[in-house]
Amino acid sequence: MNKKIAVVILNWNGKKLLEQFLPSIVSYSDEATIYVADNASTDNSIAIIKEQFPSVTIIQNAANYGFANGYNIALQSIEEPYYALVNSDIEVTENWLVPILSMFETEKTTGIIQPKILDYKNKEYFEYAGAAGGFIDKYGYPFCRGRVFETLEKDNHQYDDEKDIFWASGACFFIRKEIYRELNGFDADFFAHQEEIDLCWRAYNLGYYAKYTSKSVVYHVGGATLNHANPKKTFLNFRNSLLMLIKNLPKSKLFSVIFIRLVLDGLAGIQFVFQGKFSHCFAILKAHFHFYHLIISNLKKRGATQKNSYFQTKSIVYNYFFKKIKYFQNNLNNSL
Repeated sequence: MNKKIAVVILNWNGKKLLEQFLPSIVSYSDEATIYVADNASTDNSIAIIKEQFPSVTIIQNAANYGFANGYNIALQSIEEPYYALVNSDIEVTENWLVPILSMFETEKTTGIIQPKILDYKNKEYFEYAGAAGGFIDKYGYPFCRGRVFETLEKDNHQYDDEKDIFWASGACFFIRKEIYRELNGFDADFFAHQEEIDLCWRAYNLGYYAKYTSKSVVYHVGGATLNHANPKKTFLNFRNSLLMLIKNLPKSKLFSVIFIRLVLDGLAGIQFVFQGKFSHCFAILKAHFHFYHLIISNLKKRGATQKNSYFQTKSIVYNYFFKKIKYFQNNLNNSL
């Protein structure tokens, strides 16, 4: 039987994660062909897969291309109509693919899907990377149903629904093959972090929609590859967010929004200084200089259409830090 879903796990020196989390994927993914795309690991990941998981197909990339281009290169040879891009630190649940396949087959305007993502270490709570579906504010700051900045909600079934969202988490990201290829995949310049938001925004500008379903549930460790304390993560998040804005903002808002965002980034850098996190402040400065260097090349990436109604609330930063509005539902009607 030809399977319609390709579950693709990107790996780089993740032997321990593969041993821990591949068993649930193999056990509960009858609807899919399972692939591990390896970014030139130097541990014995490949040997472990061959020995312990012989049903898994291995794709060996020639180098560590990061998250974005690692997937781009691997997916060139995968022809199933639906891609499931799954982090190596994801535990899946029984029948997790069934509602996803049903949505793709019956909802032709749905191009991207995210399941409910809960915290592997505290399974009653939503996980930082995606929770119950993502949105951004006017200045490009991402937040989720179930997670606003560092505030995580307990899963009290408040998001047990199917709902249109703006972006789906790269931790467990479903997309139609033809849309991924039409968009030329992730932006390889991003390397890692926020490339999925950029991809969803580009899809949205072309009239494709992302959706969340609570009928599929996964658990995510989070930070297994690059944790929040690493200044490289700060650099990538700040730089890539600016690149995403310059590529996708409506032309009428381009200068004003990016100028305000640069100011807000500066305030974040000052906060890091007061916290004694000097390396993170330097990471923001480095991100800005990289952004300036890449402005021209990324302006050339702008598509023919940029929709205006992309944001859920005007300033999640203002709402969260000044008005002390910590939860998603309360932010809907509290804009700056």
